[in-house]
Amino acid sequence: MFDFKELEAFVWVVRLGSFRKGATKLHLTQPSISDRINRLEAAVGESLLERATRPIQPTLRGREFFAHAERLLSGREEAMRLFQEEGAFSGTLRLGVIETIANSWFPAFMRQLAERYPKLTLEMTVDISPFLHQRLADNDLDMLFAMDSAAMGPYATQTPLCTFEMGMFASPPLAEQLAQDGECFARTPFISFSKQARPYTELVSYLAEQGITQPKVHCTSTLMTILRMSSEGLGIGVLPVATVEDVINHGELVRLPLETPLPPMVYEAIWRNANYPDFCASVARLGRQCAETYSRQHAPPAD
Repeated sequence: MFDFKELEAFVWVVRLGSFRKGATKLHLTQPSISDRINRLEAAVGESLLERATRPIQPTLRGREFFAHAERLLSGREEAMRLFQEEGAFSGTLRLGVIETIANSWFPAFMRQLAERYPKLTLEMTVDISPFLHQRLADNDLDMLFAMDSAAMGPYATQTPLCTFEMGMFASPPLAEQLAQDGECFARTPFISFSKQARPYTELVSYLAEQGITQPKVHCTSTLMTILRMSSEGLGIGVLPVATVEDVINHGELVRLPLETPLPPMVYEAIWRNANYPDFCASVARLGRQCAETYSRQHAPPAD
C-alpha cells in the first residue's frame, strides 16, 4: 500500500517533469525520490512514468492516477488546515479537569478557548486525578488537566501545566488558639481531599515527618467544601494557596505559618496521542498561560 510521501513524490515529478527538480522541491536526494516512485509503482502494479522522455511524462494510466493523487493530497492539506488555523477546529473535546483547577483559573481559560476556537464544543468532566486517568485510558476522555502523569500509558502525552503552592488555613478563632497552644496543632483535625487523591497522601506523609503519625483527617471531594469547613472552624484546611485569596481578604481564613513548607501540587496537561494531538498541544499551551496569569494575580502573601 502506498503512502502520502510516495504520492507527493509522484505528483511533483509529473508537475516539474524531472526527478531532479522534484527532489529539489521536496528537499530530497534524487535516489530518495526515485525510491519513492519505485515503491509506488510496485504498490499499484505497473509503471506510472515514461522515463525515456524529456521532460518526464506520465503513462496513460499514470495520467489517470495523477488526477486521483492530486485530489488525495489536496484533501490531506484541507484536513490539516483544521489544526493549523486558529478558530478552525470544529470538533468536540472531552476534557477532564480536577476540581482545584475548575475553581481557579479554568473560567478565564474557558473564555479564551471560546474566543480562539468559536466552533469548538466542550464536554467537561470534573473529578479526582485517578478517576480521570481511568477514563482517559478507556477513551472516554480526550484530554486531562490533572496530576499523576506517571499513571498514564504509552497511548498518551503529557506536558507541564502549572504548580500550586500548598498551605494550611484555619478560621481566625482556631488560628488564635493554635498560636497560643503549640500542642493543639497535632490534636486538631485536618481537612483535605479524598483518600484517592494525591493531596491526601502528601498531607499524611508530611504530618508523619512532623511527628504526627495518627492524624485525624476529614476527607471531601471538593475544594469548596474544604473552604467551608475550614472557615467554620471544623479543622485546618489544606489547600492550594492561590485558591483562597478571596476568603482570606474577607477575614474568613488565616494562613498558618509552617516551619517546613508543604510539598507543592504539580499539575499537567495529558492527552491521548490518537485524539487531536496537535490541537490538544495548543489547548495545553493556552491552559499554561492562564494558570501562570492566575498564580501571579491571586497568590496571597504569607502571614
